[in-house]
Amino acid sequence: MKKKTLLIFVSHASFFISHRLELAIVAKKKGYDVKIVLGEIDSDLKILKEKEIDCFYLPVYRGGINPFKDIKSLFLIFDLFRKIKPDIVHLVTIKPYLYGGVIARIAKVPCVVSAVSGLGSLFIGKSLKNKFLRILFYPIYKFAFNHSNQFIILQNHQDLKFLQNWGVLNINKVKLLKGSGVNLKEFIPTKETETNMPVVCFAARLLKDKGIYEFITAAEILNKLGVRAKFIVAGDLDLKNPTSLNLNEFNKLKENKNIEIIGYQKNIPKLFNQSNIICLPSYREGFPKTLIEAAAAGRAVITTDVPGCREAIIPNKTGLLVQPKNSKKLADAIQYLIQNPKLRASMGNAGRELAKKEFKIENIIQGHLDIYNDLLKA
Repeated sequence: MKKKTLLIFVSHASFFISHRLELAIVAKKKGYDVKIVLGEIDSDLKILKEKEIDCFYLPVYRGGINPFKDIKSLFLIFDLFRKIKPDIVHLVTIKPYLYGGVIARIAKVPCVVSAVSGLGSLFIGKSLKNKFLRILFYPIYKFAFNHSNQFIILQNHQDLKFLQNWGVLNINKVKLLKGSGVNLKEFIPTKETETNMPVVCFAARLLKDKGIYEFITAAEILNKLGVRAKFIVAGDLDLKNPTSLNLNEFNKLKENKNIEIIGYQKNIPKLFNQSNIICLPSYREGFPKTLIEAAAAGRAVITTDVPGCREAIIPNKTGLLVQPKNSKKLADAIQYLIQNPKLRASMGNAGRELAKKEFKIENIIQGHLDIYNDLLKA
């Protein structure tokens, strides 16, 4: 029997490797002919060659709207879908699930999975520009999310409610999966190193929407109060994201003596084992990988009471929730955990148990395979 072709379309390589690679590997082992389409090559792809997974580059302009480049992308997607003739397309990140969703209907792809990893800056911002763009994108969302044989994967109930109320979503097409999962074998919890200088770690892209400035201001507040702690920022710029810090802002950041910038880190288990508190003061998320990895590492977390973040912890048991965009409350929460190491340890242990129960990558992968199977049987 001919293998079913699964085409996974992701906007950039680094996201695929960190969030969907293990799914692709397991799907291949299960008998799918797996092909990966990347809109941006920003990472080493040797691992795909080692796993004998076919990879295609299809330029997708990620830095906003460019009509000429976007129209070109649509034609390229159509041409690729017609050549490969996938049985299933799995569309991940915004432009792949919008533009790929539109073309999947036009090209009559039999099965479509659209994975919404958070609603992004388009739905966080309240400017006139954002409101105009939401009006502009409404018919695209509606068309892309209404293939006759499709599931839309969402990561939290708030995004589901928003898209349903917006009128672009049929709730019968929705599947809820808690993020991309975490490989518990890679995260071996260790006891915190006894130190008079606890490490508070911000691990995320350097986006304003991730709360980077609130984290820096909280560090400044605590340093002025004489609270001894080391504040590290692990992450890179993402200049194609509209809320990214620009180069001038980044250079100013490097001069800030309240924090230490260590850049993008590949070895997250080691980074978190060397940290005492993981902090993500984001404005909104889908289901943040940072928080589920922190739980797997057995570390207490501080995050914001916003969609995506609040679902990733058990408040006051695995971590603390604070108001978004409130540096003072964030500083208070950090100080509280710095001064209560036994509570940190208890939260870390509870986080590890939560990760075992809710975030195991095996369960998330099986959820995806079940979705593929249901679509193929339809």
